[in-house]
Amino acid sequence: MVTRRLVLRPPRDSDLDTLMALYADPAVTRFCAAATPHGRDATQSQLRAWMAHWEQRGFGHWAIAERDQPDGLIGFGGLMHRSVAGHAGLYLYYRITPQAWGRGLASEMAQYAFAQAFEQRQEPAVVAAVLPNNAPTRKTLEGLGLRPKGTLADGPGSAAALLYELTADRWAALPRVEPEAVAFAA
Repeated sequence: MVTRRLVLRPPRDSDLDTLMALYADPAVTRFCAAATPHGRDATQSQLRAWMAHWEQRGFGHWAIAERDQPDGLIGFGGLMHRSVAGHAGLYLYYRITPQAWGRGLASEMAQYAFAQAFEQRQEPAVVAAVLPNNAPTRKTLEGLGLRPKGTLADGPGSAAALLYELTADRWAALPRVEPEAVAFAA
């Protein structure tokens, strides 16, 4: 799959080292360290779960590269059905290397994912969970048209995450615009 600036493909086993390097970057995990797999086995398990979602449902998280460098992954993201703190839904996820931040690439990937969810799969809604102190991601989600829906307590002792939602009706009413770059300080 190709967007204006991105190449999106299903993840594969050979992406493990790239995913581990992404998760090892403290700037990438600053707002989500508790939800980040630690160690090779846990990361491999997550990658295999992503691949299984693709096999079972025909879509899921992508390995993301820029069109001008299709062999150099900049991150992972997309949509998957899952349950977080008892709230089941189609969740938006992305983690992108800091070198690619601030250029609207996560938004471009998300817009493509929303088009698939709403226009091809007729899904009723997409949700995203984000910690309240993650202002850049909140700004990105709001710029994409997602709106706050509530909170999720992901586990004992963890901070409650904000739950954002984009419904199919809202998506249909949104203008199709070029993704806006969002400053994201490391």
